[in-house]
Amino acid sequence: MPWNEVSPMDQRVRFIADLQRKYLSLSELCRHFGVSRKTAYKWIERYEADGPAGLVDRSRRPHACSHQTPARVVEALLECRRRHPTWGAKKLLSILSRSHPDWEWPARSTGSELIKRHGLVTGRRRRQFPGHPGRPLTPMDAPNAIWTADFKGQFRTRDGEYCYPLTVVDGYSRYLLGCQGLPSTAIDLARPVFQRLFTEYGLPRIIRTDNGVPFATTALGRLSTLSVWWIRLGIPPELIEPAHPEQNGRHERMHRTLKAETTRPPGGNLQAQQKRFNA
Repeated sequence: MPWNEVSPMDQRVRFIADLQRKYLSLSELCRHFGVSRKTAYKWIERYEADGPAGLVDRSRRPHACSHQTPARVVEALLECRRRHPTWGAKKLLSILSRSHPDWEWPARSTGSELIKRHGLVTGRRRRQFPGHPGRPLTPMDAPNAIWTADFKGQFRTRDGEYCYPLTVVDGYSRYLLGCQGLPSTAIDLARPVFQRLFTEYGLPRIIRTDNGVPFATTALGRLSTLSVWWIRLGIPPELIEPAHPEQNGRHERMHRTLKAETTRPPGGNLQAQQKRFNA
């Protein structure tokens, strides 16, 4: 039973003081203060061991936690994250479990929490965008139904030449179908890339792109030579709204990872950079 007063500490001090004066028996004191004999003996033992300090409430936290992540596992996870700051917990734990198969590795959720708790996650301010004012985009409801394509921002390799990475992704699975570094966005360079992907993976139902070259033009219907070729193959192009890259957000997110993992620093030339893309 609980102590009668709001302050349990005061009640315990009074209980011990009354017990020492021996005015009442232990059973009578227990009835007076409304506590069990078991509780009374507990506070008597604590007082005899530690004095008044023993009457203070102690933490109920266990001295050891059977499911607490071992320190060596935490340190290995954090060190791997420091070396690869763009990798998430799932990839980090997969790599580490192969290096130390005899260690007991935590779940992905626990790994993510450990990375966040130690300040190794950089938060990004979420942007707010207005709703789509025009025709809604086709839902990505099956693999190989909708491909997304884009040219990631160009950059220079270490020999000074420009590299324009053409990336193609399966919208449903987010699988990177192809990443080809090209010297320009010319259609005669982009078309062979799509021909190779069509041969390897088959034809998608739709290809979604932004409004840039060579996917679209300012002509009627925004059709380009490349998109007309797709239509002749039975693949209608689907354009996102101008200046709304969030409508192709999965692709843009992949570009951030691609840039962090393969272009910092860039390759020595276009061929060396392509090896980084293929790794």
